[in-house]
Formats: sequence, structure tokens, C-alpha cells
Amino acid sequence: MNPPTILPVSVPLAAGNGFADAVLNGSMLLALPVALLAGLVSFASPCVLPLVPGYLGYVTGLTGVDLEKQKRGRMVAGIGLFVLGFSAVFMAYGTLFGQLGAFLRVSQGWLIQVFGVVVILLGIVFMGGLSWFQRESRVHARVPAGLVGAPLLGVTFGLGWAPCIGPTLGAVQLLAISGDDATALKGAVLTFVYCVGLGLPFVLIALGVRRGMGALAFFRKHRLLLQRAGGGMLVLVGVLMVSGVWNLLITQLQDLLIGNVVLPI
Repeated sequence: MNPPTILPVSVPLAAGNGFADAVLNGSMLLALPVALLAGLVSFASPCVLPLVPGYLGYVTGLTGVDLEKQKRGRMVAGIGLFVLGFSAVFMAYGTLFGQLGAFLRVSQGWLIQVFGVVVILLGIVFMGGLSWFQRESRVHARVPAGLVGAPLLGVTFGLGWAPCIGPTLGAVQLLAISGDDATALKGAVLTFVYCVGLGLPFVLIALGVRRGMGALAFFRKHRLLLQRAGGGMLVLVGVLMVSGVWNLLITQLQDLLIGNVVLPI
């Protein structure tokens, strides 16, 4: 008697888990590293990097005092609240853009190409081109120094992001809104990863101020290189979107990673 035939049963990779489905989607897998790198290079922008010591001092409530003499715990707490403040603002943007994408269902090829052109322009702006877009626009508001004012300072920073970090954040929002998988969750997750990239250098410098200031000197020395590399990354992503390669890569990733798991039952 022949043994019974074992038939493969297909089980979705992330069945019943909406968050996992969103994160493991092909477009998200491509967009997540772009969002993280966009956040990191945003730290080197002219409206962030030169002001880091000021932010560190202000959120601890000890402005004008040698930062290396401050308590590490207080500084980390202050900068953490500052990062949470601007992250809340940016993630609100991301959620709105993602929901708008879900409403519009931007999957038409020509719209993706239009977004790609915009991403290319944003990359050129971040590299220092198109000088008209280099003007600063900030929200000026006095907030109390110290831990109480730290999240408020972060919110103020988030509301006044354009145009210094606007090109990188704007590119992330375009990635969130494009595609037929756009959701508020996708926008929030992509923007959260962007905020991780932007906030991580702040936290690392606060953890080790003395070494962090040395790292800050490195960022200052290579600021233009970092900006051009970040802008070049955005231009590359835009070219991929315009040429259709971005959608092709998404499809290949979906076939590779969001396929079915075959179980011998």
C-alpha cells in the first residue's frame, strides 16, 4: 500500500497581523531603509547640525554651561523628550499622507512618475540646488528651558521643519502616499523610521557627550558630503520611480518575501 500523498498547504506569511502585513509589504521593504537614511542625513542639514549643542543645553535647562559637566541621565531624558516632540508632529504628517494615499489609491504609473520627478527635485534641493527653495521657514515660539519644555521645543522644531529637512521628509511622505497599498499605518511607520534616523544621533551624543561632541565635529567637517550623498540617494529613488524600476523591485520583493509558506500537512 502506497503511503498517503502529502499535499502542500499555503499559509500566508503574516496572516491576521495587519502591522506585519504592512511592514512586510514589498513597497515598505524598499522604503524603510530610504526613510532611515533620509532621517540620518537630515541631521547634517544646516538647520539641525549647528544647533545641536544649543538643543542639548536648552532641554536640560542649563544653557550657557559646559555640556560635558552635565548629568548624563538628565541630558538623555531631555533630548529623548525633544525627539518625542518632533516625532509626534512628523508622524501626524505621515499618518495624514498615508490616509490620503489610501483614499486616492495612487497606483497609476504616470502618477508614480510624477512623484518620482518631485523626489528628484527634492534631492537636488537637499544637495543645495534650486536656491529659491533654500529659504528657512520656522515657527518662532518661546518655550520654557528644561525637561518640561523639551517636548514643546521638539514640537516647535517639528512645525518649523521646512525647508531644511523638508526635502528628505517630503520624499518619505511621497513614498507613503504612492502605491495601492497606501494606508495611514504605512505613513506612520515610514515617518517613525525617519524620526529614528533623525533622532538617533541626538540620543547618542547625549549618551556620551564628550565623544559625541567629537562625532559632531565629524558631521560638521563632512556636512556637505553627507548632504550631497543624501540628496543623491533621493535623486536615485526618484529616477527609479520615473523609470518604473521602483515598482518592478516592489513586485519582485512581494513575490520573494510575501509569498506563501508551504507546510507538509
